[in-house]
Order: sequence, then structure tokens, then C-alpha cells
Amino acid sequence: MSNLAKGLPGSPLRGLAALRDGKSKRISSFDPTGGNRDYRPIPPGEKLTMAEIEGAGCVNHIWVTIACADPHHLRKIVLRAWWDGEDSPSIESPIGDFFGVGYSLPHYWSSAPLTVSYRAMNCFFPMPFGKGARIEAANEGETEVGAFYYYVDYEAWPEEPENMGRFHCQWRRENPCQGQDVTKNTTGDENFVIMEAEGRGHYVGCVMHIHGLHTGWWGEGDDMIYIDGEGWPPSLHGTGLEDYFCGAWNFNELSREYCTPYHGYSRKGNEDYTGKHSMYRFHIEDPVIFDESIRVTIEHGHANRRSDDYSSTAYWYQTEPHRAFPALPPAAERAPIENIVLDPTDKSLH
Repeated sequence: MSNLAKGLPGSPLRGLAALRDGKSKRISSFDPTGGNRDYRPIPPGEKLTMAEIEGAGCVNHIWVTIACADPHHLRKIVLRAWWDGEDSPSIESPIGDFFGVGYSLPHYWSSAPLTVSYRAMNCFFPMPFGKGARIEAANEGETEVGAFYYYVDYEAWPEEPENMGRFHCQWRRENPCQGQDVTKNTTGDENFVIMEAEGRGHYVGCVMHIHGLHTGWWGEGDDMIYIDGEGWPPSLHGTGLEDYFCGAWNFNELSREYCTPYHGYSRKGNEDYTGKHSMYRFHIEDPVIFDESIRVTIEHGHANRRSDDYSSTAYWYQTEPHRAFPALPPAAERAPIENIVLDPTDKSLH
């Protein structure tokens, strides 16, 4: 098993020279008749099993593209995955958000683990398993998915290496966050929660989407990450939302969209901070380690004074069993809102 360990997915480029044990495999939507109908339809309320694998291995790449008449289908189709026969899925997210696409709007953006070329969505997070894996797409909307194309590229292993965590992904949303009429935050209790987990593992990042519902800067919200049940102050306390996403004074009227391997501002809304904005931060070189539990949060505006539409997709590895995820809202409630601007004098918005 030493050869396998030397060549695990995620190794640096120089590690590509190390020979591996295992077999390269693929499950895809190709047309088994030899024709060109290389997709699967998904009727409303139905589920498509994308992959069901027995034994040990690692999913290295998932590619998906979808044709559906519902403009919000990327929020209404849910991607789920189970490892080793578990009852509760370790991945549960609207499929667009899983790949970093917010608001059900196809977009071009790229990073090391996730890339999207308009409607072609790719994930390169390694997802190991010891006894088996199951991946499915559920159409929870009211419109048929006419064409669902996919690849699941994986390695089949003779046995699983030691000390391998399981990949997890969770989507959350508050629409809107509840603005607080305060000037200081010394508890973090009202922060937007990106993810919570129990067990041993490491958090490897998130994609966040902020729909500014009224004018004014929605940044300055500090990130606060609580490790192993600690109270205030948390071990990891940041200095502002734009700083957590590795920016500085660049989410302003002079800024532009940009993408780097580990962080970026992938969608820019309006110059007055209204509209749809997207950003990401991946802890590839600096995973956030926890032994018992973790709670990743961020303020929605300084001291949680803003009331905007926040959503996020978090990614992490951990031991099983995992803590049950909060229930996903119904499909209709996951749909993005229109690009409206509320009354900035409304004190309930702060």
C-alpha cells in the first residue's frame, strides 16, 4: 500500500511520477446503444443514481452539464453522496451550489478544486471510500430535466490506506439574515453559520453568495471559527469578510471579478453593493483542523447589522459518523430572489 499512499489524489505535480496501485474507472451517462443519446432524463420528483461502487477507492473528478427549461433548476436538483453504506448523506447540496454556481446562474469561474465553464461544472476534490460509494441527483422541481450528462471518474483500490477522512459538503442559506441594531459583537451568536460538524477532521473551505438587498457595504463581517467546543473568543477570529476571502480593499467600485487557485471574487454585482456577489476561499494549504467539533461562522456586516440574502457551500473531511445536516428547504424556497433593492432607510435592515 506504500505505492498507493505516495500517489494519492491531491499530491503536488512532482508526485505524479510515483506509480500507483489501483485501476482507473469511469461511470458516465454515455449511450450504451452506441448512439449519441449520451444523457439521462430525470422526471419531476425522481432520482438518478449517477454511480454505485463497491469496494475501496476514491472519486477524483465529477463533471456535470444539464439541460432543463426551469431557470432555477440548479437550485432544485440536489446532489447527494453516501460513503460506505452510511444512512445519512455526506454530500447534500443544490447541484449548482455544489460546483460553486450561485443563484442558479451559469457562470465562468475557476479554482483548484472547482471549475465552471458556463454550463460545464467540474469538481476535483478527492473523495475516498473504504467499502463503497453512491452518488445521486434528485430532481425536486416541477419540470423534467431533459438531459443530465455526467462523468464520475474514480480509482478502484485493492484496499484503503490508513487515516483517510470522508469528504463532506453542506449548503446553507438565510434569506434574509436578521440584522442586529448593535455596534459590537462579543458572542458570535447571531453570525451566519457556514457549517458545523462533530468528529475529527479538517475544514477545507467554502463558496459564499451574498445578494445585497440594499445599498451599502456588506463586508467587515469577521469570520469566527470555533474549534472543539470552545466559547468566546474563538481560536480563529478574522478582521473582515473581504479579508477572510483573501482580499483587501478590493470589493469596491474599482474592483473586478478575479479567480485564483484558492480564493477569488467570482461574481460581482452592482457598484453600490446591491445585486448578486460570489466569493470563495479554499484551505488547501492551510486546512482548519479539529479533533472533536467545529463551527464555522461569519458576521453578516459588522456586528451582524446587515439583512441580506446569504448562502454558502462548505467542504470538509472528517471521520464517520457525521452530525446530521439541517434539513434542506423545499425546492421553491431555495430559488434565488429577483435583483431587487429594498428601502435603505428601513431600520429593520440596519
